[in-house]
Amino acid sequence: VIVGGHFVGTLAEVLPDLPDVRLVLQVDDGSGADLLPGAHWYEDALAAATPRPPEGLSPDDRYIVYTGGTTGMPKGALWRQADFLASCLGVTAPADEVVARAAGRRSPLATLPCAPLMHGAAHWNAISAWMAGGTIVLPADTTRLDPADVLATIEREGVSSVQIVGDAFARPLLAELERARSTPGAPVPDLSGLRFLVSGGAILSAPVKAALVDAVPGLRIIDVLGSSETGRQAVSQKVDAQFSPERSSVVLSADRTRVLSPGDPELGWLAQAGRVPLGYLGDPDKTRATFPTIDGVRYAVAGDRVRWAADGTIEFFGRDSVTINTGGEKVFAEEVEQALTSHPGVEDALVVGRPDPRWGQAVVAVLSGGGEPDRRPTDEELRAHCRRTLAGYKVPKAFFWVDAVERSPSGKPDYAWARRVVGAGA
Repeated sequence: VIVGGHFVGTLAEVLPDLPDVRLVLQVDDGSGADLLPGAHWYEDALAAATPRPPEGLSPDDRYIVYTGGTTGMPKGALWRQADFLASCLGVTAPADEVVARAAGRRSPLATLPCAPLMHGAAHWNAISAWMAGGTIVLPADTTRLDPADVLATIEREGVSSVQIVGDAFARPLLAELERARSTPGAPVPDLSGLRFLVSGGAILSAPVKAALVDAVPGLRIIDVLGSSETGRQAVSQKVDAQFSPERSSVVLSADRTRVLSPGDPELGWLAQAGRVPLGYLGDPDKTRATFPTIDGVRYAVAGDRVRWAADGTIEFFGRDSVTINTGGEKVFAEEVEQALTSHPGVEDALVVGRPDPRWGQAVVAVLSGGGEPDRRPTDEELRAHCRRTLAGYKVPKAFFWVDAVERSPSGKPDYAWARRVVGAGA
């Protein structure tokens, strides 16, 4: 186990129940924590080590990535390493070939994962760079997003690719760039070497994509749809384009009994075929629900609702677990959030359902804005704005303004917090 000083108390509580742990390396992270009994300082162990290639590796070795628990308790998606490499990183070459390719050349790729490395999208981005012989650059503060530091690091280290988590990361970066450019005498970061921006794990809205392209000429945006249970499933590389599916991605019918064809109007489930996880670690019930077998084929269904377009692209609606049932109609929280954050007076938004005697659930929104409270848009202005792109039943019936919308350090929305804010319980 490699553990930061901040977490040695937690590790100490569970170590007696982990008889197979043979070595604990503790990182001095500035917290001042004493060395855990029996542990070794990470830097001392590293200095004393004699590197040698590992032996006995197998494609069947396991890799576990835990979901963030956005809509429930975290769950460990258990992969064969060969399947993880193929589905999540697109690597199918033999191990010797991959190692030789990474060691034999220096790639010009330098990637900066903005999200903490506990987030699958961030550490997948880092592993991909390593396997291509590239360089991984980390911000000075890895516990939170510091937009000024990220932009300065891009310039200083010649970063060519940045990984973010949707609007929650993109908007602060854009705001900091605008602040620097509009402040007389302020240093303006040179982002001319930045070529790619990769987003996954949360919505990157069309207005924000357009603003990024305007702010950084030549920037190529890669918006990825996927999950810990599926890997990469679809990609959008244009501002207003829908998602183009990977070859192993399919859409299942609402009752999960058949595979839909492009152009089918039914709202279905985005699913992954082929190389999928073995299941959730220690949870057979959730494994059966998430990894169904249809006509002899095993699929991974993370919970995203989508619809096929006639041209073979995928229209994304949102995660079913945060769907609001209002008056018998289903409303996807992400769709309403996109409508709200496209208003210039709204910086961030979460949408949840609140118990309602008439509708069952009423659509309500928790909002934050960059301006002064007396300059916020009124409820009616927000409703009028939403009606431009949403059906009437999807428009929020109430709005709650907060100083900042709560999200995890990786940018994931905290819907339980939003429900408490609106009085709907957790």
